[in-house]
Amino acid sequence: MIISEKSKQHIDSCRFCWMCHHICPIGNATGLERNTARARALGLSLVNRGAIKLSEVIDNVYECAGCGGCVSVCVTGWDPVMFTKEVRLQAALEGELPEYIQKLVMNCLESGNAYGKTELIEELTAKIKEHSAKTDTLLVLGADARYMAPCQAVKAIKVLEKANVEFTVALDEKATGAQLDFLIGAANETKAQMAEMAEVMNGFETVVVYDPFDAKAIKRVYGENGVEVKAKVVTYTAFLDQLLATGKLIAENKGKTVVFQDPFQLARDLEETEEARRVVMSYADLTEMLLNRKETVWAGNILMAQYIPDVMKKVAERRLYNVTSIGQNTIVTACVSEYVSLKSIEQNEVEVLSIEDLILA
Repeated sequence: MIISEKSKQHIDSCRFCWMCHHICPIGNATGLERNTARARALGLSLVNRGAIKLSEVIDNVYECAGCGGCVSVCVTGWDPVMFTKEVRLQAALEGELPEYIQKLVMNCLESGNAYGKTELIEELTAKIKEHSAKTDTLLVLGADARYMAPCQAVKAIKVLEKANVEFTVALDEKATGAQLDFLIGAANETKAQMAEMAEVMNGFETVVVYDPFDAKAIKRVYGENGVEVKAKVVTYTAFLDQLLATGKLIAENKGKTVVFQDPFQLARDLEETEEARRVVMSYADLTEMLLNRKETVWAGNILMAQYIPDVMKKVAERRLYNVTSIGQNTIVTACVSEYVSLKSIEQNEVEVLSIEDLILA
């Protein structure tokens, strides 16, 4: 396996360390040692030494959410997410991708999204067409919202309409490259998708990115891959915070008590924790979960549910348990993928709301 010396160093340093054992959302949900960063590093160290083949541990490499919880608590600065992404890229280059991952990659290349979908629901299509005219502001909905949670995409548009914002939505929105980045890292195909999307965004003054998954890619990973975005890029939650601050969006707090689920992309990668909270507190009373902000625990996503649905169910169930364990019964999300993950659990103890639900209620 050909990976950087830096990744090899991180793998060897992580393989016997339990420092991040407590914060891995998948390891804690499954209770399996194999799902921890330590075990993943141990397996990859054996590959580096020629003791086993990459194919023997590649499934495990794709059991990592890339949430960065392990990175955030490592006082020695090791980065399991970095070497996991690098190994995924190498697996793609060596033709060692699992069949279920190869299928998702091909979907990304052929249809622009990992789900292989090309048609939008009628309601979303109609809403997008209402905002097809060119303005200074582009709203990027992302693949998860457009194809897997279109009702939430419609709500995202309605919230901006409520604030009388003039904005554009593309009917044939380009892929942001975020899904390919997750699946195969900094491959040429990933960079090509990012460059194509950047060219579109550079035709606008402001780009509002609805999904934190895409926002992280555009605001951080594009630059790491040498892709320049000249437009001002803001997350959807930060944009709502601005609308409230300027009085364009009028809020009424009706006294409902909620907890907020920090998306790790906002809290850890982009260091945005208070913008979404100000939005939530404009409409409800906020109580914090024990693990919040940069210590947030991931609640699952749509993409990984395509190949390990049972694990994603356990991850979501555990986060819902975190809500009830502090005596609360309503959780508000700012990530469409976590919203879908939490809503997929059949239960009647916790109400799951998106920020859009809260605003439009």
